[in-house]
Amino acid sequence: MSKGLPMSRNATEPQAEREIIITRVFDAPARLLFKAYSTPEHIMRWFGPRGWPVTMCEMDFRVGGKFRFQMTGPEGQTNTPFGGQYLEIVPNRKIVYDNGFESPGAGRMIVTVTFDERGDQTTLVVHTLFDSIAMKNAHVGGGFEEGTGSGLDQLAELVAEMQTEESQ
Repeated sequence: MSKGLPMSRNATEPQAEREIIITRVFDAPARLLFKAYSTPEHIMRWFGPRGWPVTMCEMDFRVGGKFRFQMTGPEGQTNTPFGGQYLEIVPNRKIVYDNGFESPGAGRMIVTVTFDERGDQTTLVVHTLFDSIAMKNAHVGGGFEEGTGSGLDQLAELVAEMQTEESQ
């Protein structure tokens, strides 16, 4: 873990058993993906599973700044808000933040997003380190990987639109 990142409450549990790594290659420059991650109006268009848009998006995108999101489901039901703090930002290369639901006893996770641009493509890696194996298992059971994948599908659509707008 990098200096300055909060320690897990269950640091004795092996990190490999508390993490999920999702990788996606985009036909887009890193700067557009970074912009989509760092701008509220873009977050509201792609973040989260399809059918569960971010309907509340508060962001202070700077190291030490906080964010708070809430999604609304297809039937109009609002989900528990979640959010955290930006821990590290390297423009067009890396974003690290902590995140968790605003529920009593909810655990925290550290999310590291990296953007590796090579030629006309950018490899995006989303590394999520959960407080505990139990927290990871609960998120996986709740569709975390599918939801993240669905969000990344929407991100690809948004970034394609951004590229088209740039070329006009």
